[in-house]
Amino acid sequence: MYGRVPYIARMTSSARTARLEVRVSPEMLAVVKRAAEIQGRSVSDFAVTTLQEAAHRTIEETQIIRLSVEDQHRIAEALLNPPEPTPALRKAFEHHRRLIKESR
Repeated sequence: MYGRVPYIARMTSSARTARLEVRVSPEMLAVVKRAAEIQGRSVSDFAVTTLQEAAHRTIEETQIIRLSVEDQHRIAEALLNPPEPTPALRKAFEHHRRLIKESR
């Protein structure tokens, strides 16, 4: 097995065992075929790759919070110069301290 990485061979052979079927209009199929041709790939490979990229992008968008420059400055300012705690927050701190002290 010189020159081959065994775990990659196993991954690729088992990576495409699940099947996903979709129905599209003939017009959509023509567009997908054209896009696949442009990239020099099969329709199946194009569809799988595009679907995977869209899935990763969707997941990433839910895990990453994007802020405007103004919002970034507001957060930095609040971290560098936090406001004085409100009476309700002071009460919550005190309640937390008592809970922690009692649990020890």
